[in-house]
Amino acid sequence: MAQVGMHEAKTKLSQLVERAEAGEDIVIARHGKPVVRLTPVTSTSSMAAVRGALHGQVTMADDFDDLPDGFAEAFG
Repeated sequence: MAQVGMHEAKTKLSQLVERAEAGEDIVIARHGKPVVRLTPVTSTSSMAAVRGALHGQVTMADDFDDLPDGFAEAFG
C-alpha cells in the first residue's frame, strides 16, 4: 500500500490515478493520517453485464399487442 501526502497527491494526481487503475492501493494522507483511498471504478453499467439477467423470469401476455375497445378510435 502506497501512502502519499495531500500536497504530493495534488501535484501527481494523474500518476496516482494510473497506479490505482493498474491495481495499486493508493492512500492519501493529511498530516500523516490516512483519509482517502484511490480505487478504480468498475464498470457495471454495460449492457453486456446485464444481458440475459432476467431470462425466463419475464413473460408477455398473449394479448399484449391488442388495443382496448375504442382506444384506436379515440386517437384517430
